[in-house]
Amino acid sequence: MSRMADWGNDLYTGRRSINFVGQSKKWYVWSAVIMIVALAGLVVRPLNLSLEFTGGSEFRVATQSAPSNYEDLATEAVREVAGGESSANVSTLGGSTVRVQTEELSGDEAREVSRTLATAFDVESSEVSSNFIGPSWGASVSQQALRALIVFLVLTTALMALYYRNLKMAVASMIALAHDMVITVGIYSWSGFEVSPATMIGFLTVLGYSLYDTVVVFDHVKENTRAAFANRRMSFADAANLAVNQTLVRSINTTIIANLPVVAVIIIGFAVLGPGTLLDLSLALFIGTTVGAFSSVFIATPLLVDLRRKDPDVVQLAKDAEKHRARQERQPAMAASGAPSTAAASAGGGSATSSSTPARDSSGEVGTRDASTGGADPGEAQTVTGRKVHKYAQSAGPRNQPKKTPRKRRGKG
Repeated sequence: MSRMADWGNDLYTGRRSINFVGQSKKWYVWSAVIMIVALAGLVVRPLNLSLEFTGGSEFRVATQSAPSNYEDLATEAVREVAGGESSANVSTLGGSTVRVQTEELSGDEAREVSRTLATAFDVESSEVSSNFIGPSWGASVSQQALRALIVFLVLTTALMALYYRNLKMAVASMIALAHDMVITVGIYSWSGFEVSPATMIGFLTVLGYSLYDTVVVFDHVKENTRAAFANRRMSFADAANLAVNQTLVRSINTTIIANLPVVAVIIIGFAVLGPGTLLDLSLALFIGTTVGAFSSVFIATPLLVDLRRKDPDVVQLAKDAEKHRARQERQPAMAASGAPSTAAASAGGGSATSSSTPARDSSGEVGTRDASTGGADPGEAQTVTGRKVHKYAQSAGPRNQPKKTPRKRRGKG
């Protein structure tokens, strides 16, 4: 068995454990710092919203192969018509199509920019297409996306509360989900990646993946804590921490396997296809799945334990588990000290402290008897209840068992 398999098996059985729950404050601090940096990015460097959200004009130039200075050629063509202050977002699609996005232009300006681009890239005018997207359409898309997000969160919270029969589990999962979204949006803000409708689809997909990973961990938490409440041998925090350890290897493997095709799409998108729907979607998925795996392990479960730490049943369970742990620790100490037990004293033929007490024998006369033998003859072994010990059980060695007649000789005289 490989080292990874051994390590995972030790985590699952509890032979080895990482204290995720006990170090929850450290995870909270790190997450808080990352979230503050992410939110600061929205102020310092706002999101790079695509044309679908901001509105404007888009031009696409179909060439045999985009020249190395395609950005300078496109920017100069736009500024020649719209003025020197105009800006253009220039990129390539598939290595041969040049996409130029500008602020809103009038019809005459758009036609003039198309002719200028055709001249700059030495193509026919028919090879240049223009498209205008109004800001009202982008605002409508944003409103619909926000509405879908709110409905999704409300329904998901209600369903998780019903499934787990515990509102605090649903609250913990929603906080972990918000943590994932804030960090994902912050990465987009600082990196300058374009936020398009495909990116919004990726965000919604990330929500589902993050919740899926959290639900898997919480299912193990539910099973372990149910067993802990039944046998009273493990606290709620210990049972929850064991659940995280049991699912750690699975979360790592799932995240790696899920990201392998996504990384392949990202590499192809950057190297061959260029900006587009596929690249926008894969970027959101890669960032979200990675952050989601982190939150389900380091945020969701420790937060659930902290939310339920003061519940009466959880407090009582912790006390019972502490008592059980103390009993377990005392047993090796008693064995090491050699303290005789009742069973050991009886097995030793009554070697415990004995006292002579007056007793009446069968003839009615008062005499003395040994308390350890129950009044029997000194040479006759007795149990602590006074019963005679069978002769086969009187030897100091292993117990003698009556011999059984071999099967082939049974029935023969």
